[in-house]
Amino acid sequence: MSAGRVLVVDDEDDIRELCRVNLEFEGFEVVDAANGPAALDEASRQRPDVIFLDLMMPEMDGWEVLRRLKEDDATADIPVVLLTARTGEEDQMRGWHEGILEYVSKPFNPLSLVEWAKRAMEPRDAADEAERRRRILEKLRLIQDLRDR
Repeated sequence: MSAGRVLVVDDEDDIRELCRVNLEFEGFEVVDAANGPAALDEASRQRPDVIFLDLMMPEMDGWEVLRRLKEDDATADIPVVLLTARTGEEDQMRGWHEGILEYVSKPFNPLSLVEWAKRAMEPRDAADEAERRRRILEKLRLIQDLRDR
């Protein structure tokens, strides 16, 4: 029996393969997509339990993919973990505002993928998640304010 279905979206073959190997080793079924349009198609057809999404991709960037996922009733509730080289507070704040579950900077520890996938599939209280998101955004704003001084 599968531990869950994960969609990995990244234009880099090596990143997709790294994710696949680590997740499949722990019993997850892995579907992948190399670009935004393919990601939206796979998310709609496969209904993954969690999506690992890169931001910087050709054709359609991760922000557009995330927006479309959240606008579609069929995919709006799928937890999204951003895996990205973009580390600035602005990007992180945007991700949290747009409803991500986690923001992970590249390079990342591939062994952590399994923990993020498992966390994404745990039942979550909407109020607790909203409070967690609020605290993270507040902390990012404080960091940004300190840098802007």
